[in-house]
Amino acid sequence: MTYLSGKEKSHYVQDIFTRIATRYDLMNRLMTGGQDVFWRNEVIRRAALQPHSRLLDLGTGTGDLARTAFSKQSSIHITAADFTFEMMRAGRKPADRFGWANADALTLPFPAESFHAVVSGFLMRNVIDSQVALSEQFRVLKSEGHIVILDTTRPKRNLLSPFIWLHMHVIIPFLGALLSGQMDAYTYLPDSTEAFLKAEELASRMTAAGFKEVGFKRLMFGTIAIHWGVK
Repeated sequence: MTYLSGKEKSHYVQDIFTRIATRYDLMNRLMTGGQDVFWRNEVIRRAALQPHSRLLDLGTGTGDLARTAFSKQSSIHITAADFTFEMMRAGRKPADRFGWANADALTLPFPAESFHAVVSGFLMRNVIDSQVALSEQFRVLKSEGHIVILDTTRPKRNLLSPFIWLHMHVIIPFLGALLSGQMDAYTYLPDSTEAFLKAEELASRMTAAGFKEVGFKRLMFGTIAIHWGVK
């Protein structure tokens, strides 16, 4: 996977998420020990949503972040967007009170300054051009709007590194194969994490895209990071 780029990578990623859509949420709970629920709460907290705010959940997948946001502030207007139909189909529920949209993070189909906040969960390492994706999010944000990004990041070397490697390269692919029959999809996770930007590098790209007050914090032994910034 790490040698793929451009449209080839885009098609590969879309195919993977189409195949694992029905098991995606369960695998997230297992891989993170349930911690992803708390991370999403932190993302929404940092989005600083006010009553009637307009929120874009980009790369929404099955809609977890959108539902978290709605549970915190039920008067907001949410657009849950993804470029994989099957992920949205697997996640969509009759009780959802927000809109769903098919969207490519590199060419968002929304006017400039449409949203008060843009959030994403495990999106950025999958896009083929992170700088363009950040610029698009900057474009659709209103002035003083917030961006919050939850994603994997390359961990720093430490005493736990062998155990982190074992978890990512052995346990996660094993669980993925057991529960979804898609081992290659769950070898993609460690591969894409190790090929992705360091937390400091993503922060620098956010600044280059025009964001201010950029910051981040690492989680789960340095393998996860939440980044934030303001337009």
